[in-house]
Amino acid sequence: MKIIYLGDILGRSGRKIVTDKLPEISEKLKADAIIVNGENAAAGFGITEKISKELFGLGVDVISTGNHIWDQKDTKRYINTEPRLIRPINFPSGTPGKGSIIIEDKRGRRILVINVMGRVFMDPLDDPFKAVDDELKKHRLGSTVDFILVDIHAEATSEKMAMGQYLDGRVSFVVGTHSHVPTADAQIFDGGTAYQTDAGMCGDYNSVIGMDKVEPINRFTKKLRGERFSPALGEGTLCGVYVESDNKTGLATRIEPIRIGARLKEAFPDKL
Repeated sequence: MKIIYLGDILGRSGRKIVTDKLPEISEKLKADAIIVNGENAAAGFGITEKISKELFGLGVDVISTGNHIWDQKDTKRYINTEPRLIRPINFPSGTPGKGSIIIEDKRGRRILVINVMGRVFMDPLDDPFKAVDDELKKHRLGSTVDFILVDIHAEATSEKMAMGQYLDGRVSFVVGTHSHVPTADAQIFDGGTAYQTDAGMCGDYNSVIGMDKVEPINRFTKKLRGERFSPALGEGTLCGVYVESDNKTGLATRIEPIRIGARLKEAFPDKL
């Protein structure tokens, strides 16, 4: 199976580069499914119904999110009507939406996507390790589902790495989001799980993690809050990860970074 995953889409620049490049990328890689993190898609804060529909129209199968999921007031309503938009699974019971979804590709193969949020330097949600464990008790890789992707939205690299190693051999792919900077550690663990600490962001990298530089620098240098953060509006760069898996076991056989756009050194899978 061939999966494309794109990191946090941030604002207009992120949406534009994804709109411009994703159809071509999907065609070149012959993707069976596309999953993106969209929690910063609406001007850097949350996601709207309109933007979600635009992403689904591009061929996106699932949109994961993170700590900014509730920044747009209408999301609480919309997420209950659109199961392909998921939020971290370790929010307390009764929170709107779901933290996982099973989709099928064109050949009927089942793909489980789980979204979970870390707790180190983040909001104190329920235990992310137990939350994922509880979900995996319902499904078995290579049997009831053919591919399992876990998006861990977390601040600390150690927490993301711990989740990846903890799930090694039980899921196909663990990918980190939230930091907005692509890491260089794409690898397959000993048990066959593909892993990258952070997929990076789809947005303007001439910025401070996607935001216009002035206000973040002001807060760091003067310790004063001025204007609200706003997304940088320059040319975007698309960042993500490409994973292939074994059709029998569901375990990973290949992982490659994807980087296309204005500022970062480009990377794209070759010899398909």
